[in-house]
Amino acid sequence: MPSAPQPAPTHRRPAGRTKLLSLGAATALAAGGLATLAGNAGAADGNLLANPGLESGALSPWSCSGGTGSVVNSGAHSGSYALKGAVGASDTAQCGQTVTVQPNTTYNLSAWVQGQYVYLGTTGSGVTDPATWTPGGANWQQLSTSFTTGPATTSVTVYLHGWYGQGAYLADDITLTGPGGGNPTTPPPTSGTPTGTPTSGPTGTPTGGPSTPPPNVAVPVAPYIDMGAWPTPSMPDMAKSGNLKAYTMGFVTGVGCKASWFNAYDPRTGWAKDQIDALRAAGGDVKLSFGGASGTELAAACTTVDSLFAEYDAVVNAYNLRYVDFDIEGAAIADTASNDRRSAALAKLQQAHPGLKVSFTLPVLPEGLTSEGVAIVKSARDAGVAVDLVNIMAMDYYRTGTDYGNAAVQAAQALFGQLKALYPAKTDAQLWAMVGVTPMIGENDDHQIYNQAAAQQLVTFARQNHLGLLAFWDATRDANACTGGSLSKCTNIAQQPYEFAKIFAQYAG
Repeated sequence: MPSAPQPAPTHRRPAGRTKLLSLGAATALAAGGLATLAGNAGAADGNLLANPGLESGALSPWSCSGGTGSVVNSGAHSGSYALKGAVGASDTAQCGQTVTVQPNTTYNLSAWVQGQYVYLGTTGSGVTDPATWTPGGANWQQLSTSFTTGPATTSVTVYLHGWYGQGAYLADDITLTGPGGGNPTTPPPTSGTPTGTPTSGPTGTPTGGPSTPPPNVAVPVAPYIDMGAWPTPSMPDMAKSGNLKAYTMGFVTGVGCKASWFNAYDPRTGWAKDQIDALRAAGGDVKLSFGGASGTELAAACTTVDSLFAEYDAVVNAYNLRYVDFDIEGAAIADTASNDRRSAALAKLQQAHPGLKVSFTLPVLPEGLTSEGVAIVKSARDAGVAVDLVNIMAMDYYRTGTDYGNAAVQAAQALFGQLKALYPAKTDAQLWAMVGVTPMIGENDDHQIYNQAAAQQLVTFARQNHLGLLAFWDATRDANACTGGSLSKCTNIAQQPYEFAKIFAQYAG
């Protein structure tokens, strides 16, 4: 679905038919040991970081993903040594160090960096990641930012990283200034591809084996939320503002045959799980969506059913998922081999996780799914997948003068007829429960408008027929925080913040 532009080497797509997502922005790292204030090489000038200029000649207490970090003794910004991150095709070489801090306190962070697309930021519970970055070059540049800790923040992780395939970076003279906290404890180490969350640290690395999903919470309304937006959205905060309990999180794609949050974070680390836990604690849940319009869906990246199953299974285990969604669009929708491989892997996934609900999010016209969309549902049905619902992207028809409110209802009715042909043994009530509708709120990419009256029309229709899901693209735009008229931050129509969420929240199934 449409995604927002962002400050990253590969920019997010505009709000357009790129539907549910694109490449992630700056990352965060939950890695490395806690730096003790005692023995802090920068303590004299108030620097909370240990070994901030790497002048010990050793990496510790900095810790880098996948062994990608080292200390070099040539070309430093100052002194004799610098940190080198060996960026690869599937690893951004994140290096981090965690320090204790005080709650409700402002801190300043800076570093000198050299290389292409280098990021500097901080992650910690209750801290909004202040990450900054530079496209870089051959010369040293200073990155600087600041952040304020939350009322319960006691530690933060300072991180640096490069970007996939952009070559190694150097970092030196890294400073974090402000009052220190108490005595730290050492967290468990982490490794691998990007592992933090810009809004708060991950809650641990899940282990293998079957997971125990949360109680079966119904999610009749679950708007899509672009988790790669900049800065990373806070689902708990948005839920409070919009009277919602659930979201559909986008998107997990593939870096090769390896699951990745929009090519930036490894789901196995539990990235953003603290947000999911907060929603569940408030009586809600999430649907996690694979695919989207940007990046490579895992079914295309993994060449065998078993390897594909392993990646889906790892993500389900990492978040104890009850709901998984597959947003299939663009060229992927006609890739029969990938679609059949996905169907077989999903059948195996449901066998491993009884009760797991699978949905497909597919392009639609007012006349219904395309033939390729119908073929995807049929492939899943024939492979033995228990399809929970089919969610249609009721948006961007590129038909001048189309009433988008009426078109969404018409598309839902057409989908009902298509499902009736695919599942003739099901009752009408069962079929309506398989229908999901996702419009693009406000101005669509074809400049047609889906307004508040259209949203209320869809809620009324859903109540009459008891649809399985109402959603919209996307929750970030509903905040109505326009910057330069960008459709990534607002709907471009007159509305109150989270007005669409409050309209959709009226629907209870």
